[in-house]
Formats: sequence, structure tokens, C-alpha cells
Amino acid sequence: MTTVDRPVDPLRYDSDLREHPVDRLPVDPDLFGSELTEHSGDLLPVDADLFRGLLRRQASTVTVVTAVARRPHPARPGRDVAPIRAGFTATSFTSVSLDPPLVSFCLGVASSSWPVLARARHVAVHLLAADQTEVARIFASSGIDRFAAHGAWTTGPFGVPLLDGVLARLLCRVVQRVPAGDHTLVIAAPVALGPGVDGDPLVHHRGGYTTPGPQVPA
Repeated sequence: MTTVDRPVDPLRYDSDLREHPVDRLPVDPDLFGSELTEHSGDLLPVDADLFRGLLRRQASTVTVVTAVARRPHPARPGRDVAPIRAGFTATSFTSVSLDPPLVSFCLGVASSSWPVLARARHVAVHLLAADQTEVARIFASSGIDRFAAHGAWTTGPFGVPLLDGVLARLLCRVVQRVPAGDHTLVIAAPVALGPGVDGDPLVHHRGGYTTPGPQVPA
């Protein structure tokens, strides 16, 4: 299996993005001038509610990302204490590259899982099956021990939790974290794959969980 030997810079092909990080891109003054007014059609100015509402129309596969990281010892610099786990439901997972193999997902920096993801060297991405709605809900819930509530998991390589009954597992090495607004884009290189069970995926659409309709030829 090919892996990435050095961090991947996703901005290296775009000088404008290198000069202007994603959360500080310059605003084109013409965007709100005559061009938008004269040729907008049904386009509307961007606001948070409209943006969020339109994104609800996108159907996304549902995944659970798990990770583990060690906490530094409070009284002994350079020493770690017991590792801590994190797991969360994500609908932002996507493939990035086949050569080398790369995938990505996003996580809000205010998330309770972020302190672990910020330090984790490895993660596991689990593609949920259509009958795993409860798994998705558990790993999206706040204020609970998600791994205790789910229960059906084992400790895998590097201490990363691996969930049972999923369509597929991708054990990955984190190669890049890219700040993007109030989220961080995590880019990871798969180092091992688990085919899992065969079946339909769980899909998130309009704020709820569903399954795909009848398949049509691509």
C-alpha cells in the first residue's frame, strides 16, 4: 500500500490561496456591484440562514471518524498519561486522490472531539450502513460517553477504535490539517482498508437520515 512520506500541501497549486488563507480570501468588490445586480437572475446575497438551508439539500454519505491521542502529563513534561478517544459523526468525508491515496473530512474547532483530532496521528473512517442510524445518532450526541453508548467496537492498530458492522473502514495516517474558517480540513492517507459488510449506505439529507433510492446507471 502506497503511503505519503511527507505532508501534502493542498494549496501548492494556487498562489492566490497561498497569499490569502481560506478564511481571509479577498472580497471582489464587483461581486456586490453592477455585475450581480444586472446578471443575478435568482441569485441572492449570501447570509448564514440561506447558506445553511441550501446545504441541507445536498445528500451526503454518513461516516463516523474515530481517533486516539495521548494527554501530556500535567506534572511531568515529556511524559504522557492514558490515551483519550474521540469519535464523531461526519458527513464531510470525501476522496481526494488515488495516487497517492488521500481522503479528507472536516471538523469544527469548537467540537468536543477537536482536542483529540488536533493531536491524533491516526484516525479511522467508518462508512455507515443504511441500518446504522442509531450509530450515527450516538456519535453525534453531546454529553455522553459515545463509545460506552455504542459498545460494538474494538481497539485497532495504533489504539484507534474500530466500529463493527460498517460498510467499510479506512485506517489512515493524518498528513495535513488545514484551517478553514470555523473548521479544520483534515487530510489523511489510508494505510489499511476493511471492506466491511455489503449493503446500502446511510445518507444524510435535509437534516435527517435516509437511504438511496433505486439505482440508475451513471
